[in-house]
Amino acid sequence: MTSEGTQKMIQQWCIQIENGERHQAEINVRLDLEELTMGLIERVVFGNNKYKEAREAFLTGKELQKLAAYAFSDPPVPGFRYLPTRRNRRSWKLEKMMKSKITKIIEARLADNTVNGDDLLGLMLQACRRDAEVLSTEEIIAECVTFSAAGHETISNTLTWGMFLLSIYPQWQEKIREEVLREWPDGEEVPSIDILGKQKLLYMFILETLRLYSTLPFLLRKTTSDTMVANINVPKGMMILFPVAMIHRDKKLWDLDADEFNPMRFEKSILRAANHPQALLAFSHGPRVCAGKSHAMVEMQTVTAMILRKFSFSLSSKYVHMPTNFVSLAPKYGLPLIVKKLPSGPKNVM
Repeated sequence: MTSEGTQKMIQQWCIQIENGERHQAEINVRLDLEELTMGLIERVVFGNNKYKEAREAFLTGKELQKLAAYAFSDPPVPGFRYLPTRRNRRSWKLEKMMKSKITKIIEARLADNTVNGDDLLGLMLQACRRDAEVLSTEEIIAECVTFSAAGHETISNTLTWGMFLLSIYPQWQEKIREEVLREWPDGEEVPSIDILGKQKLLYMFILETLRLYSTLPFLLRKTTSDTMVANINVPKGMMILFPVAMIHRDKKLWDLDADEFNPMRFEKSILRAANHPQALLAFSHGPRVCAGKSHAMVEMQTVTAMILRKFSFSLSSKYVHMPTNFVSLAPKYGLPLIVKKLPSGPKNVM
């Protein structure tokens, strides 16, 4: 799924380059990566069935995310989220729309008898067919919404920041491209898991991107019982905020070069990259670790490898560096890059 969507994006870039001047094109890659990852997560959740409700549900979910982000600035008044404010009314309407659209998809799958498959919705419906008490319709909808929200913007923004870092560190763009071309046989159209497993520099690069530009600058957790955290008694029901962005640049954890781009810090292992084995919180840790971690890493490796195999790129003069945390960390004004197609051949190296 990842390779198919990426190939389509690559073809679009090739057309833009052919129609551009000096065999290059200025492309706002953030927009294309958002569209790519939306299509990918849509297939992961709902399969290859072309339900128009799926895309509509995703777009509705994006607006709901934004409204939820605005809610952080609401006054700390008990029951405020139940007041009929304009934003609350809009949220209620969107939630109703999303529930309706996903319910239509579920009904269509049941009517077509397409509950089997390796997509998330199919697996949940299959489980419910075996045991009706496994999940309710409400819970199935909630799982679809959660997975969609967690697996779309987070991945697209990490890919975007990765492209940014490769643009300002061209020596690393060359190093990783050389590794991709070396480990990826010419006859293979898409990288297999075995091919990705050999690309150590690419893997370390993505981890460093997640460290420097974690798409979730903070995590919230609620204590389920009285807890001791760093010699502080935290009562049951208390919200704890983990400042991920600050932890990822803490010099006590990551040494004096914590603010610098250095993928080689992960050369030995993730656990030994910092002075604490759980210092990298991009996917959280423990029982609440991101369920899509493996999927996200494979997707980001695949997309990055496929781009590096076909193109070289540099930062456009129009780029304005302004990371903005709204739902997730993203470049406020997009990421315009000057993209060039590499010469065709079995071993293209810049």
